[in-house]
Amino acid sequence: MVLIATNHLLFILEFAILVQIGVLLLLNFVDLNLNLVLFISLIASTGLALIFGFDAACLLLPMLNHHEFTHPYGPLAILFVVTSWACVSMYKDAKIRQSNFKLFLIIITIAITLFGAIVHRDFLIMWVLGLLIGIFIISKSFRRSKGTSFLSMKRILLIAGALVAVFALMEVLAQVLNMQIISPLSRIDRMNANQFGSLQLVIDNTNLMGHNPNATYWGNESLGNSDGYISLPLTFITYFGLPFPLFYGILVTKKDVIDYFLPGIFGVGFDFGYLVLALVVIWLIIVMVVGFKALDKYRLQRERGNKKFRGREALLIGSLSAFIAQTILGFFVITRTINGSALVTYIFLSALVMAHVVTTKR
Repeated sequence: MVLIATNHLLFILEFAILVQIGVLLLLNFVDLNLNLVLFISLIASTGLALIFGFDAACLLLPMLNHHEFTHPYGPLAILFVVTSWACVSMYKDAKIRQSNFKLFLIIITIAITLFGAIVHRDFLIMWVLGLLIGIFIISKSFRRSKGTSFLSMKRILLIAGALVAVFALMEVLAQVLNMQIISPLSRIDRMNANQFGSLQLVIDNTNLMGHNPNATYWGNESLGNSDGYISLPLTFITYFGLPFPLFYGILVTKKDVIDYFLPGIFGVGFDFGYLVLALVVIWLIIVMVVGFKALDKYRLQRERGNKKFRGREALLIGSLSAFIAQTILGFFVITRTINGSALVTYIFLSALVMAHVVTTKR
């Protein structure tokens, strides 16, 4: 059938279209009032804090299997926590008491920071970046002055200092406990050992529509385009019995050269070609522009006394913060942040932003 995807790229496109339609319908058929959005965000944030805490325990206790939940669920943590903070600002703006929410949210934010940092160093960078973006958007949305905005230069420096201190603490623990898996310096050494060779491989073998088939680890079996370096989870592909090749063990062990040690712009460019990379970059810009335009419209409605869109505005602030943070880390630091299970989250976040182009009258 024509609608059955024949390669990874088509499968990603079909999945993205279906998710976009589904999220658009969901956001416009559910009454997203402020209380509901805050309730869902707090519950989800708490659940993610518990999941990350369990994963951190698995990392420290050898008898338990480590899962790295921060890759697929890290951006969702940014989504729900920033959305919760946006809701608190909505309550403050409406002169509604929010001290209990703030205390609980501070605890959740600290818990996710600690657990996520233990599980994965890349998550900590994305997490802090997402929180800073969220705070900036909230300050601008509520027209906070320099004196009342949380995002001051002093606080930015304090956050940066705290981030350095956490990395230093993790390095000390790695040396004391002899656990290189949590060592930031070990991670940097691995990247230095693999990144330059990976860059050379990609730059020398990428073309307009894909890559040189001989540059892949499966030689003559390579398609020269959409080989699966960038893909949805393999379980999705096997579950639906889709008719395109998977290289299983080789893909899992060897695609790390591109998946793990290269920024996403190189991973996407190598697997799909420069043309698709250019289209992806255009799409990312469109998503962000549409998101900020919708946010301006919600802000104007709120300032005119219309309370109907406050829940949607808070959700959009969280969605934009998570999407931008995942984009920066995925496309400019590490491909894995936007690959596999994380790609599902990334598509979902983009759909959450684009769904705001449509609003129902009632």
